[in-house]
Amino acid sequence: MTTTVQNSQSLVIQLKDKIEYAETGVLSKVLLKVPYCQYTLFCLAAGTDIAEHTSTRNAVVQVIEGQGTLTLEGQDINLEPGVFVFMPANAPHALKAEANLAFILTLSAAT
Repeated sequence: MTTTVQNSQSLVIQLKDKIEYAETGVLSKVLLKVPYCQYTLFCLAAGTDIAEHTSTRNAVVQVIEGQGTLTLEGQDINLEPGVFVFMPANAPHALKAEANLAFILTLSAAT
């Protein structure tokens, strides 16, 4: 379920209560959508691959738990709790979850 707030509203979500993994593949939940920005929780089961692709929007990955590898513009980045990655719009990237992996993906308008 997507949450939409008005400009004057606040929102608090306990992320640990939202994290859940499928046996295989990806579960994603849009946590919040506001003009020009969307926040989505991604939960990837161990062994899940997301093939190389691009996005027309800027993106930020903030890892909450687990382990994986993000290949961003040909460079491998180890994903583990606490890692923050900024990806500019149209940057080719792919992802592999070595263990169950949860992260917040923030998409914002490219300028």
